[in-house]
Amino acid sequence: MPKGKEKKTQYGIQITKPFSNEMYDHNDDIALELRRNIISEIDIAYSAAKNEDGDYEIDGEAPAEKKLRKIGSAIEGMGYGDGYGIDEIKDNIVNELANIANWRLHEEYGYLCSEGIVPKIAQKMVGFDKAEDGCWDCYWTENAESVTS
Repeated sequence: MPKGKEKKTQYGIQITKPFSNEMYDHNDDIALELRRNIISEIDIAYSAAKNEDGDYEIDGEAPAEKKLRKIGSAIEGMGYGDGYGIDEIKDNIVNELANIANWRLHEEYGYLCSEGIVPKIAQKMVGFDKAEDGCWDCYWTENAESVTS
């Protein structure tokens, strides 16, 4: 009997290189959930950044503003220093989020989850890494039993 690589499956999907349509479809579904969660946190932080007059003050120290800047740094790969208004920060994050590749979203969501900014979800994207359950940037709640060889 010839020995070869054992075929792995996750969530009932055979993991292949190159990715199969089934893998792409699964990852697109997960990416949609990740984007929704990030947008929700952006909206929460943006709304909380208003002062009692309904204006947005930028001082770099307010918790909501810090949260928004941290999301922006993760999604855009750059920080926001002085001179950026909160509307500009929010708009830039949302625009980048709309176009971010799934593999980057997979990585950055894990970071945001490790920072306590976004919630864990039931499943992860497939085919991007060999990260194990319990790693510092896990964003999924399922256990290793869902991966079979």
